Amino acid sequence: MWRKINLNLFALIFLPVCLMAQQKITGKITDSKKKPLPGVNIAIKDTYDGASSAADGTFSFTTDLKGEQIISVTLNGYRPFEQKINLNNPQVYNIVLKELISQLNVVTISAGSFEASDERKGTVLKPLDIVSTAGAGADIVNALKTLPGTQQTNDREGLFVRGGTGYETQTFIDGLLVRNPFYSGLPDMPGRGRFSPFLFKGTTFSSGGYSAQYGQGLSSALILESQDLPERSSSSVGVSVIGASVGVDELSKDKKGSYGVEADYTNLGPYLDVVKSKFKPSVNPEIIGTSANFRRKTSSTGMLKFYGYGNWTHMGTYHPSLEYPGYNELFELRNQNVYTNLTYKERLGKGWRISSGLSFSSNTDDIHTDTLEKTAPTKIKNLSSLTQARVMFTKSIGYYSSLRMGGEYQYGVENGAFNSYHANYTDNYSAVFAEGDIYLTPQLVGRVGGRVEHSSVLAKTNFAPRVSLAYKMDAYSQVSLAYGDYYQKPEQQYLRFKPNMDYMKATHYIASVQRITGNYTLRVEAFYKKYHNLVKTSPDTSNGGTGYAKGIELFWRDHKTFKNMDYWISYSYLDTKRNYLTYPYEVQPDFAAKHTFSVVYKYYVPSITTFFGATYSFSTGRPYYNPNLPVNKFMTQKTMDYNSLGLTVSYLTSIKKAFTVFVLSVSNIGNFKQVYGYRYSADKLRREEITPNIPRFVYVGMFMNFGIDRRQDVINNL
Repeated sequence: MWRKINLNLFALIFLPVCLMAQQKITGKITDSKKKPLPGVNIAIKDTYDGASSAADGTFSFTTDLKGEQIISVTLNGYRPFEQKINLNNPQVYNIVLKELISQLNVVTISAGSFEASDERKGTVLKPLDIVSTAGAGADIVNALKTLPGTQQTNDREGLFVRGGTGYETQTFIDGLLVRNPFYSGLPDMPGRGRFSPFLFKGTTFSSGGYSAQYGQGLSSALILESQDLPERSSSSVGVSVIGASVGVDELSKDKKGSYGVEADYTNLGPYLDVVKSKFKPSVNPEIIGTSANFRRKTSSTGMLKFYGYGNWTHMGTYHPSLEYPGYNELFELRNQNVYTNLTYKERLGKGWRISSGLSFSSNTDDIHTDTLEKTAPTKIKNLSSLTQARVMFTKSIGYYSSLRMGGEYQYGVENGAFNSYHANYTDNYSAVFAEGDIYLTPQLVGRVGGRVEHSSVLAKTNFAPRVSLAYKMDAYSQVSLAYGDYYQKPEQQYLRFKPNMDYMKATHYIASVQRITGNYTLRVEAFYKKYHNLVKTSPDTSNGGTGYAKGIELFWRDHKTFKNMDYWISYSYLDTKRNYLTYPYEVQPDFAAKHTFSVVYKYYVPSITTFFGATYSFSTGRPYYNPNLPVNKFMTQKTMDYNSLGLTVSYLTSIKKAFTVFVLSVSNIGNFKQVYGYRYSADKLRREEITPNIPRFVYVGMFMNFGIDRRQDVINNL
């Protein structure tokens, strides 16, 4: 009893002292329109002293702290607010919070570009989209051929976009140019892409109007951003009818670093023993590949990455001679390719970031051709190497606007030999660029920039201005416009024999409308492209070529209307003509179809954990050269229409705790006849169709992953 009385007495005596030691903080929270904001969290930073605002926006709380402190104010949907206050001189704080516009509601530059990054709402193709697209063969470029703007040119290497050749599309990994992104192939049998889709967390396919960061692509850019640290350590094993692979990714104990190695072996010999090809192989196609990667977080915001690979290829065919009936032509190829890429990114403070990289690549093609028992053999050897360095600084301006500036340097070596004749050159290429994304409002953004390039082998400098504008009409829809000049050096085989040519040039004009919701994507885009200084080889090698391309494209994707089903439809109309190489005047080139159409369908059956996919592609006939026609009929004949239907079935399961996928894939299951063009003998009396070496390909494989179960990824991707 006495203790209780003493405690009460103690409290009565010292309570006024405690109250005198506390400071009362009061105020009111409103938005930019002076509307009261209830439920706002207000606190002294790094303490538990604080309160929430009432319905009328007012707040009040007390604290024992003295002197200078920081008051922190937060509310979901609004920009965080901090302000220094002096508790020795208490006052009423009237605070205005500015609305934080979600990235989903902010307009983005989209003219000419398809974003495929997990961080962007405008996602079109993720890695799982690529590997599950029937007929694509897990090849990035083949999957992109189902998007508008691309051509079904399966008889030659490269990604052909909007009336441009395959050479006019460039591939970049973390900002650095990849000189040889495709495996070397045989005549009329192009090689597939060298990269696995799962190497990349983000993909931008730009069919025109792309950023000033990137150069030397006259028509298009495929921009790939490599993965950071893996979620956990894992290993993988793959076995198929054409080869095997094994790999490991190891995450460090502190989860700040990782390394990975992979090896794969491909040999089509056993497959061709069962499924006969059009042309008999002289050497069964064989590829040995290895790769390695290293990742390390250098700080909370910094990342160092290394990626490198090496490929060794050997293949060859016998081909009935068109020039010498009864004889066989031999074409044999050995290829060695090495690519390395080292990049570093870091935040520098005060809104600045740095992105830098070094890269070295080397590609060697040894080609042996011979008309057996008729002519002397021919030996061709081409060696290309590229060393490059790049740095870019980015400055954040406000919450959304940014400024980018940087430069790059490339040292390229091109050595070519035709029997005893040699044609070599080196090029020192340098470029600087600057570009700003300026948000006038969260719904209106402009991008203005330019790029200056110099090539020592051309001994010329160019300036390429680029401008884009985008306006967001509502939460889901926006319109975009883009203009830009794009330059590119002529191909290596022309510069070897005639350096000091000029840059080829294309000017792009693009207008697009898109609507992206949680259920579907709708995109319509129109473009016009004007070509200047294209390479002509007749009557002499020069930059006298011209051309244009114009058209309209449609893309529709729906992955929510039907449960467990995803599909997309793309259509392209292309009107293009060019006068280049040996062309006598401007005509529709032999790689361009006027109408192209694709439908991709995917369906997942949860009860049997099986994934079904189908891809149908169509394009109208392409022009081909018939030397028996007069000049005024040049390229007036066309091939038959192109049709292809691919199917794939993937069964997902687990084998001894390993996530396992069994895959069955069939290309051209309808066995449609596909004619890409015609080849004529020198005397014009004989011709042959250019058709696929294997009209229908059946692929069976099993892939096991220890450590990461991607089953839910497949389901979430639908």
